[in-house]
Amino acid sequence: MAHAVEKKMTFWERFQERYFAESKAGKIFIYVVLTLWSMTTIFPLAWVFLNSFKESREIITDTFALPSDPTIQNYVNAFETVNIGKSYLNSFIISGSVVLLVLFIGGLAAFAMARMQFKLRGLLQALLVASLLIPAFATIVPVYRMMISMDLVNTYRALIIPQTAGNLPFAILVISGYMATIPKELEEASVMDGCGRFKMFTKVFLPISLPAFSTVGIFVFLWSYNDLFSSLVLVSHERVAPIVVLLSNVSSQYGTDYGLMTAAIAMTVIPVLIFYLLAQKTFEKGATSGAVKG
Repeated sequence: MAHAVEKKMTFWERFQERYFAESKAGKIFIYVVLTLWSMTTIFPLAWVFLNSFKESREIITDTFALPSDPTIQNYVNAFETVNIGKSYLNSFIISGSVVLLVLFIGGLAAFAMARMQFKLRGLLQALLVASLLIPAFATIVPVYRMMISMDLVNTYRALIIPQTAGNLPFAILVISGYMATIPKELEEASVMDGCGRFKMFTKVFLPISLPAFSTVGIFVFLWSYNDLFSSLVLVSHERVAPIVVLLSNVSSQYGTDYGLMTAAIAMTVIPVLIFYLLAQKTFEKGATSGAVKG
């Protein structure tokens, strides 16, 4: 039997294998770099949380010290002064609606792109890829004019519709890429069992593609939740304003109340951290399964 032809390694691959993969010093160096990098992310969060339990005067005088007399008054003021509870509800209504719409519409479109042959399919896929290169800043003026013409400004729909449209190309490309790796035999077997296209999608492809759907849902939720630019332009009324708009208003109206500002920032970040921690395993599975499936 002929010996398998060994893959020729690049210079960078040989360098990694020699100095990092097989070297104890190299592994220590990697861990040190990753630890220092993680500290640049953890330190600002820790600073915000610690200062949220201080009075404004103490934040100015001892900003990097532990709270001398911890207090939760800043959080009480955040709920009583700026109605942060309503903003939380608005954010979850908007982001939750965007996620559901993107997964439903994007899932159906991804199934068509991955498993069906039709005219202009290649052109449509190229347009989807090209749309990812267009920043939201370039589309905000026509979007704003459309929302005005439809009398949707300062409503939930003013954010739900543009954010859904903006996230659809990403969702379609990711989910269709995953669905394309599913063996054709499963599709043929479902046809033999009498499944139509929609039933095939719901009974066969949707359960198998759940990791891709979960990954897309996580990204879309975080992007929608943190979308300050569109929120400031399309929504200004406190009745429907999400949490990021409230945080911006706190910074402008209560700029000298540093305790209130840090508490508001902490409460804005907490849901994102909790959401990511709960969905971490699903996110890692979805991010890696498509690479090894096939």
